[in-house]
Amino acid sequence: MERWDRVGRCAGYGAAVALGPYLLIKVSWVVGSLLGVVPIGEGFSLVGWLVLNTVTIGMAAIGIAVALAFVRPWGMRIPGRLVVFCAWVGSGFLVSVLPYAVFSALQGSAAGDAADSGDDPAMPGWEGALIQFGFLAMGLGLALALPVYLRRRWPEAFTRRAGDHPRAGALGASGVAALVGLVWLYWATGGTWGVAHTAERNLDGYLLTGLGAFWALAGSAAVWALTRPRPARVPHRLLLGLGWLGSGSLFAWSGWKLPFTLFVALAHPDDVTLPENLAVAAVLHLAAVAAGIGMLRTLVRPTADAGPHRTSPRVLGAGPR
Repeated sequence: MERWDRVGRCAGYGAAVALGPYLLIKVSWVVGSLLGVVPIGEGFSLVGWLVLNTVTIGMAAIGIAVALAFVRPWGMRIPGRLVVFCAWVGSGFLVSVLPYAVFSALQGSAAGDAADSGDDPAMPGWEGALIQFGFLAMGLGLALALPVYLRRRWPEAFTRRAGDHPRAGALGASGVAALVGLVWLYWATGGTWGVAHTAERNLDGYLLTGLGAFWALAGSAAVWALTRPRPARVPHRLLLGLGWLGSGSLFAWSGWKLPFTLFVALAHPDDVTLPENLAVAAVLHLAAVAAGIGMLRTLVRPTADAGPHRTSPRVLGAGPR
């Protein structure tokens, strides 16, 4: 385990360093916009631009703090609920962001790096490339550092087997996740039911919808397999990872899209038109959030009849005693 500890520590520090340039770029945009020396992004008012970038600054700071918590001694003393929630939401965002960033980079390269001369004066090409590199490196670093941290802090959780997870509520949550994933897969493959504005659909939207569908279906299948009375043939760690990422993706993305969808439905902004029917999209996002929470509860709670050697006490508590 010493080798994996070293890998996890290097990955955690690397993730924190990789996200540093993104944080500095965002801070420079906010300060420069206030001073009038940096142009505002196309389509934004000054207030909207400042709010958006202030929020992303906070998210980047949390990401750096989480990466450092995985490798520093004080990370073992942080309340477990906070660590698990931040890591769960962050990984849920990243599993779709990272493939999308890779695809965008390849697409830009195939198009002769047209994006480097982008129309948005607030983001020169080199800044966009640096931001993409930062996200990719951070995602890879956290992917390596997180399981090492979890195993070091809660080793009991990794000794459980398929069938040790509670069935109560799990089948309902995984069923809802599967239904949401199937609808998203239908949209990603060109289906038009529930789509109000087909002209607003584009390749980026198809890709992100398809990624969301994949993780919803993969997470649903993993949670279902973990609750089966008979041990699954798939390794428990793989099922646990798929359930973790799938539930996190459902909660993170729909938790962000739900309020945005409701805002568009209530405010009717002239410059924003979503492809999907807003009522259908809102119901799906609400169902996805609920399913993600239900799946996570299944992953972290032991069965009521499991013996002491099969339970994982205080997985979400304040830490080891």
